[in-house]
Amino acid sequence: MIWNTMMGTSILSIPWGIKQAGFTTGMCIIMLMGLLTLYCCYRVVKSRDTIHSLNTTTWEYPDVCRYYFGSFGQWSSLLCSLVSLVGAMIVYWVLMSNFLFNTGKFIFNFVHHINDTDTILGANNSNLVICPSPGSGGHSDNDSMIFYANDTAVQQFEKWWNRSKTVPFYLIGLLLPLLNFKSPSFFSKFNILGTVSVLYLIFLVTLKSIQLGFHLEFHWFVPTEFFVPEIRFHFPQLTGVLTLAFFIHNCIITLLKNNKNQENNVRDLCIAYMLVTLTYLYIGVLVFASFPSPPLSKDCIEQNFLDNFPSGDILSFIARIFLLFQMMTVYPLLGYLARVQLLGHVFGDVYPSIFHVLIFNIIIVGAGVIMACFYPNIGGIIRYSGAACGLAFVFIYPSLIYMISLHREERLTWPKLIFHIFIIILGLANLIAQFFV
Repeated sequence: MIWNTMMGTSILSIPWGIKQAGFTTGMCIIMLMGLLTLYCCYRVVKSRDTIHSLNTTTWEYPDVCRYYFGSFGQWSSLLCSLVSLVGAMIVYWVLMSNFLFNTGKFIFNFVHHINDTDTILGANNSNLVICPSPGSGGHSDNDSMIFYANDTAVQQFEKWWNRSKTVPFYLIGLLLPLLNFKSPSFFSKFNILGTVSVLYLIFLVTLKSIQLGFHLEFHWFVPTEFFVPEIRFHFPQLTGVLTLAFFIHNCIITLLKNNKNQENNVRDLCIAYMLVTLTYLYIGVLVFASFPSPPLSKDCIEQNFLDNFPSGDILSFIARIFLLFQMMTVYPLLGYLARVQLLGHVFGDVYPSIFHVLIFNIIIVGAGVIMACFYPNIGGIIRYSGAACGLAFVFIYPSLIYMISLHREERLTWPKLIFHIFIIILGLANLIAQFFV
C-alpha cells in the first residue's frame, strides 16, 4: 500500500532528473535521498511514542506538531500538506492535458493517415525516439505538422486541439463537477489503476530498452555532443523532485494504522522505501541509458519521458490512456483531501456549503489551467513544491521533535544534535538551491 501510494507522477520526471544531475551522480542521489527520507519518515512514525503523558493512538502528525509547537505547528504543517496536495494536483492537470492532447493527436493522425514524425528530430529506426525541442529542454507546442499546412482539416485540428491553448480548458467541464462530490468513495475504488499504470510503465521501459540497447559514455566533468557529464551542478533539481517522489510523511501514520501487526511497521516501511527506490532507479537508469545517443543528445530527455516517444507510438499511446484514466480518478481524491484539510480547519466542517466548496475548487482548477498554459514543466513544478513541503514535513519537524523529546528526557547527545541539525540544513539548502539552478 505504501509503495502504491508513493508511486506518483514524479516517476515520469526521474530520467530527466538523472540527466540534470549526471548519470553517476543521479544514481547516488536517488539512493541517498531514499535513505534520508526513510529515516525522517521513521522519525514521523515514532513521533507519537515520544509523548508519554497522553493517549496518542488516534493522533495524526499535525496533532503531534500542535503538541510540540502549538497552533503554529498545526497551521504550518497544514500549509505544507496543502502545498504538496495542490502541487500534485497542478502536475496532474499538466499531465492530463498532455496525455489528452497526445491521445487526440494519435486518433486524428490515425484516421487521416498522417505521419508527423518526419518533421521532428528523431532516431532513424523502427523504434523511434524523438527530440521534440532540441537544445531547449522544453517541448514544442503542437509538435508541428508544417508540411500539412495546406490541409484545412489539419489547420482546424491544430486550432482547436492545442496542447497549451485549448486542451487544458476542455478538462474543466469534466473534472470540476467531480470535485464537488461530498464523498470520494467512488473514485477510491480505482486505486488499483495506479499499480497497473506503474507496472505497465516498467514493461514499456523494459521493452524499449531491449529494442534500443544501451548508449553510454562516461565523461566526468565535460559535456560532449551527445552525452552529458557524470557530475552536473544542476543536481539540486533532482533532489527537489525526489523530495516529493519519496514524500509520504503526511499520511504514513494513517497508512500504518491499518497494519494488523503493529510491531512490523518499521520493517514494512523499510521494505516499501526499498521498493520505491529500486523502481525509480530502474525507470530512470533504463530510460537514460537506452536513449539513443547518437544520433540524439542525452539533453533531449524530456521532463515527462513519455514526450520522447512520438504520439503515433502505440505502446506510448496505451501508457498515456492508462495514466490519463488513472489521474482522472485520483484527481478528485486529491481535491477531496485538500478540501477536508483546509475547510475542516477553517470552518470546522469539510462541506460548509456548495458555494464554499465551488469557490475552493475553482481556485484549484484555475491554478492547474494557468500552469498548463504558461508553465507546463512538470519537473519544475514537482521540484519546487517538493522542496517547499518537504522542508517542514521531511526535514525540520521530524528532527526538531526528536531533539526536543530527547532533551526533555535528558538523553540528547552532541552527535545526535549535530546530525539532526545537519538534516535541517540539508532541507533548507535543498529549497534555496531550487531558485539558483
